[in-house]
Amino acid sequence: MNKFKEYDDMDAVALSLAISKKDVSIQEVVNAAITRMDQRNPQINAVVTSMVDRWSNDFNKVDPESRFYGVPFLLKDLVAAYEGVPFSCGSRALVDYIPEHNSEMVNRFQKAGLVHLGKTNTPEFGLMGVTEPELFGPTRNPWNTDHTPGGSSGGSAAAVAARIVPVASAGDGGGSIRIPASCCGLFGLKPSRGRTPTGPDQGQLWQGAAVEHVLSRSVRDSALMLDLTAGPDHGAHFPISKPEHSYFELTKESPKTLKIAFSTENPTGGSVHPECKRAVEKTAKLLASLGHKVEEAKPEYDAKQLYQSYLAMNLGETAAAIGNIEQQLGRKLKPGEDIEVMTALLVKLGKEYSAKEFAQTLHTWNIYARSLGEFHKKYDLFLTPTMADLPAKVGELMPSTAEKLIMKGLCKLPIGSLLKRSGAFEHLAFRQLEKLPFTQLANLTGQPAMSVPVHWADNGLPVGVQFIAPMADEATLFQLAAQLESELDWQAHKPAWLDS
Repeated sequence: MNKFKEYDDMDAVALSLAISKKDVSIQEVVNAAITRMDQRNPQINAVVTSMVDRWSNDFNKVDPESRFYGVPFLLKDLVAAYEGVPFSCGSRALVDYIPEHNSEMVNRFQKAGLVHLGKTNTPEFGLMGVTEPELFGPTRNPWNTDHTPGGSSGGSAAAVAARIVPVASAGDGGGSIRIPASCCGLFGLKPSRGRTPTGPDQGQLWQGAAVEHVLSRSVRDSALMLDLTAGPDHGAHFPISKPEHSYFELTKESPKTLKIAFSTENPTGGSVHPECKRAVEKTAKLLASLGHKVEEAKPEYDAKQLYQSYLAMNLGETAAAIGNIEQQLGRKLKPGEDIEVMTALLVKLGKEYSAKEFAQTLHTWNIYARSLGEFHKKYDLFLTPTMADLPAKVGELMPSTAEKLIMKGLCKLPIGSLLKRSGAFEHLAFRQLEKLPFTQLANLTGQPAMSVPVHWADNGLPVGVQFIAPMADEATLFQLAAQLESELDWQAHKPAWLDS
């Protein structure tokens, strides 16, 4: 591929060390990434906007002493705004939008020394658990290109799993870091609410449910990245003090003996794929063998109420976001032309919620936080499957052509109130949540959670497990993940076609 053949097997920390020791030049490292992007991206459609032509000029501003100096990186095309680069959020409505400044998180990525080579695919406005926007087309899972890499950070996950870059930016408002991590055999940590910045254009992302971080193959890359990007920006809603010790340094130490509860029960009452159960059971046995105390238990909360509150927030935020875009453009967005009909239907339903209903649904988040708070008095961590099923086939969870036509017709009719009262859309949404029922809890409580790649199914697809920790306790998650990584060596797993 090029003379720097070791690139595929090196994480970001290893690359930065090789560069600092002058074992390899930045140009060689970047060329390796660009070559892989050119050769592998056509198979998976992970990178949708190239920044290759500007990296050299932009990189001149980077401090050579920065920790990730010269390491190739990709930005998710959602929330992460980069001055002068198209910022579509996966939507035709914003295909020509060019930000005039960076988001704060992008500034911190730049300060870390990363080389930004492009932006990755995301579902329109990050609303789906699969990455199949009409604007750019579907992203495919490198482990099996008939399947999804998950969403909404599916483009970033696919690019990292395909070894185009060792790490890429991601965001998580309902599982959008952890779900793609599980689908693609990666490590994905959702930090605590307020751990990473959201400014200057955002305050509480999805009322505080959403937070940005990265997807990586190694635990130490994720830990060091959080060291470099954590901390409030000016005007932050949820400032959290930095921990006393570096997350990166903590990954070198074994965790204390932990008391860990686990459950494979689907909170919706739906089924859980045997391979997803097997992943948890396998992990529980490994944890016990490492000296941790493991027992079957789960926190008490009303799952239906939780999903109703999550859905209400999602609908309200979508309606508000589209309203803001329409105000900026000075016109209404057309379903099926400017925005996808599913998004338009979400907007129609979102407009039916009163201020009272929206406030009431946010009040329930405290119930879940208090319930988990009580649970963590007894248990350090809560272990579940990350997903209730294996990665779906591309197109499997998207509306058919006929369904799109029906939804487009519904968008033209004044029946939003009727749709809301009928519960038909809620029923449809719950059917989707049955496959992804484990991740939303940590978003609503604000707690840190991670997906760890512990298992590969008989069909070769990765299966992750989720750990939820008490608020602000990313340290325990990183330490345990590093311990599991040393036992399982998941980085040795690689999609076979990458060597062909």
